[in-house]
Amino acid sequence: MDEARARELLAAAALTDTAGLAGTDGAELLALGENAVFALPDAGSGSGPAAGLVVKVGRDATHHPELVERAAREVAVATWLAEAGVPAVRAAEPAPRLVEGHPVTVWHRLPPAERPATAADLAELLRHVHALTTPAFPLPRRELLGGVERWLRLAGEAIDPADAAYLRARRDGFAEAAASLTPRLPLGPIHGDALPRNVYIGPEGPVLVDLETFSADFREHDLVVMALSLDRYGLPAEQYDAFVTAYGWDVREWEGCAVLRGARETASCAWVAQHAPTNPKALDEFRRRVASLRDGDPEVRWYPF
Repeated sequence: MDEARARELLAAAALTDTAGLAGTDGAELLALGENAVFALPDAGSGSGPAAGLVVKVGRDATHHPELVERAAREVAVATWLAEAGVPAVRAAEPAPRLVEGHPVTVWHRLPPAERPATAADLAELLRHVHALTTPAFPLPRRELLGGVERWLRLAGEAIDPADAAYLRARRDGFAEAAASLTPRLPLGPIHGDALPRNVYIGPEGPVLVDLETFSADFREHDLVVMALSLDRYGLPAEQYDAFVTAYGWDVREWEGCAVLRGARETASCAWVAQHAPTNPKALDEFRRRVASLRDGDPEVRWYPF
């Protein structure tokens, strides 16, 4: 889904408006990845982003009904976190809309950020989340590897078939290894994509955003992400140390860390692959990542995409 198609869907959502989505022409694109995320223009002045609504337009769910389920769960998680007093983004509608086969969710926009989020900010929020018990509605397991096949199929002929086969084999190997792990921490709710980019620093402090990967699984999933960021994405050592201090435990002490790390690396590689058909930079990054995995080098620098 490119920006032009996402804007068409945003306009179509406004035609069935129930929450003030009129006037989407000036919507600001905030992100384009698994979802297209738009800030709506200020309905009062007709210009500039509002401190009002944000709309997330999901991918076509016609052949992937799980995408609708995921959008509905994200809204339910936001409501649950609000009731639990966890600082997180709040939904503006109780359920997704389905627009031409795409799930569309509406959110309250956060005020301007006070500063960039740090690893320690993330750790504080994870402590809140990891203290929660499972909600009344079901949360899935964290299927890190569940999207690999879909992403590789989207990549199609843009990537080397041997690389696709290699990632499928890695997926199967790490899925088997993960099934036999014993966690160090109690099982329970996790964010599932615990990175500082999913924390927003508002006037009242850190707020958790991007809730669609919320799961009930090993808490270690949320901690391995930062260990991988230290090795692969250039996270400074002092920031990782601050994360560990704020959370209270270093996941690298756990014998299962390498397995969850390997699973996440495999998924991250496949995720980039889906953009390769239309973006040469994505193809270059995909090739860099696969080569480092084939070479067994755990510290080759990867770049966020």
